[in-house]
Amino acid sequence: MEKVLTKKGLLFGFLLVAFVILFEIILARLSLPAWPAFMVMIFFFVIHENIKQALPILIGGLAGIACVLLCGKFIEILQPVIGHEPSKLLFIGLFVYSIVLLKDAIPYVFNSYAFMFFLVASLALPTAKVSPYVWMGIELVVGGIFILGILGINRLVAAILKE
Repeated sequence: MEKVLTKKGLLFGFLLVAFVILFEIILARLSLPAWPAFMVMIFFFVIHENIKQALPILIGGLAGIACVLLCGKFIEILQPVIGHEPSKLLFIGLFVYSIVLLKDAIPYVFNSYAFMFFLVASLALPTAKVSPYVWMGIELVVGGIFILGILGINRLVAAILKE
């Protein structure tokens, strides 16, 4: 049976928690939301820290948040013609269909990460204290730092434990 608690897991977990808390404090002091960066981190763990998926996560995340802004403009233009709810549903349908059709042609933009960021950003929008453009910056910059931090923590742990 596999060991549940390992030196590597304990050390990695401790360093990761310290890293996460540090950035949570920094972003809180700046009155900025941490959720876009944490979503990047979660997706990076979901794909087992595969560095080849870093760009699809980051670019897809940007695309998803940008689509929240596009959705608002789309609704604004079509609402007088077909109403608010049909406009919103049409945009969502077109967005999802674009992901299905273009996921192989433009996988960095049209992917599941984009859809999940679109969903979460749509839910966050009514209570937003900062612009979705700020979310995009946090997703890209701090999310990228999280990916690099995870890779760095893995290297540090390996060096400490001489793996």
